[in-house]
Amino acid sequence: MPAQFFQKIKILSKGDISAVIQMAWEDRTTFESIQERVGLSEPDVVRLMRRELTTSSFQLWRERVKGRQTKHRALRSPDMKFNDRSIANHRRANC
Repeated sequence: MPAQFFQKIKILSKGDISAVIQMAWEDRTTFESIQERVGLSEPDVVRLMRRELTTSSFQLWRERVKGRQTKHRALRSPDMKFNDRSIANHRRANC
């Protein structure tokens, strides 16, 4: 794993990591929102999920988000009526 990833992870609290995991599981929260909130890119989120989840949970999550249009703003339909930025912004650390 790249050293930059470990530097980013070091500054996150356990609550922040928990919030990233929760946002990553949500269909409505895009990877762009996660990056805006905590500074982790999509590949960083994948690395974090691989590190924090059990193997079977990671595989389920990865299958779920692979190709999912709602996880990327650019792929979303204009008919979607929610603001993923506000969803990501209401997340607070659990610790």
